[in-house]
Amino acid sequence: MANQDAIDHDRLFKELISTFFLEFLELFFPQVLDYLEPESVTFQDKEVFTDVTRGERYETDLLAEVRFQEEDSYFLIHLENQASSESNFNQRMFRYFARLHEKFNLPIYPIVIFSYDQPQKQAIHYYQVEFPDFQVLQFNYRVIQLNRLNWRDFLNQANPVACALMSKMNIAPAERPRVKLECLRLLATLQLDPARMQLISGFVDTYLRLSARELEVFNQEFEQIESTTVKEEIMEITTSWKEEGKREGKREGKQEGKQEGKQEGKQELILNLLTYRFGELSSQTQAEIMSLNSSQLDELGLASYNLENEQDLRRWLANSLGNN
Repeated sequence: MANQDAIDHDRLFKELISTFFLEFLELFFPQVLDYLEPESVTFQDKEVFTDVTRGERYETDLLAEVRFQEEDSYFLIHLENQASSESNFNQRMFRYFARLHEKFNLPIYPIVIFSYDQPQKQAIHYYQVEFPDFQVLQFNYRVIQLNRLNWRDFLNQANPVACALMSKMNIAPAERPRVKLECLRLLATLQLDPARMQLISGFVDTYLRLSARELEVFNQEFEQIESTTVKEEIMEITTSWKEEGKREGKREGKQEGKQEGKQEGKQELILNLLTYRFGELSSQTQAEIMSLNSSQLDELGLASYNLENEQDLRRWLANSLGNN
C-alpha cells in the first residue's frame, strides 16, 4: 500500500478535478449544469491566505469562474480537498468564502471533498454564529465525504471521476483487489485519450497499491473477465503503471524493492493474458517469459496483440532472448 504521508493529495485531486471539471459536476451536482455555461469555465490562480493568529499559510485548491447560462453574469465555484480530519475546518472554509467574496464580489458555490479514511462520522457542512436570541450567520458548503460513499453505487457510472474516486470510497480491506479491477474495467470502457487515461489510472494506482497477496486475488479476478478487448485494455493500463514506476525509481534512486514487486505483477498479468488467449502454456514458454526483463515484458505486452498462437509466441521469445 502506498505511503499516505508521501502522497501529494492536493495536487492529485486538483489535477483530477480541473481536467474533468464538468464530469465532476455531472456526477455530484448535476443541477449546477442546468444554469452553468459549460464553455465559460476559467480556472483562477490560487489564492493565498495567512492566518496571523495561528501563523499558518493556506492556499485555495481550486477556483473556477463560470458564467450563468444566457446571462452576462458570473459566479465562482470554490473547491477544497481535505485529506485529513481537522477541527474548526468549517471556520477556515468561511474565511476562504469571506475573502474570496471581498476580492471578486461574485456569488460563490463552495464545495469540499473529504478524502481522508478516518473518521467516518458525518462531516460538518456549515459554520454558524448565533446568540440565544438570534442567529447572526449560517454559512453552508457542499460536502462530498468519500469514506461514506459505497463504491458499488458508482460501478455503472460512465464517468472518469467516478472511476478515479471509487479508489477512495468506503472499501472493506478484502475488497481492495476487486475495486481496483472494477476501476480499470470502467476506465477501459471510457475511450479517453492516452493522457487522460494515464491521469485516471495513476490516481487509482496511487490509492490502491496492492500487496503481493492482494495482487494474487486481483489476477484471479482478472482471469474471470470474458471480454478479450477489456482484458487487453487493462493490460495496457497496468503496463503504463510499470513504466511510470520505473521513471519514479530513477528520479528517487531508492525504488528497488518497489520495482521488484511491479516486475512480478507485470509477469503475472502478461502470463494471464497469454494463457487466456492461447491456452495453458508449456513450462518452457512460461520460464522464458519469467526471464524477460521489464523492458522486454513491455514489448511482449504490445506484441501479443499480433501473435496468433503459442508458436508465434515462441518465435517472438527466441528472437527477443537471442538479442539479449
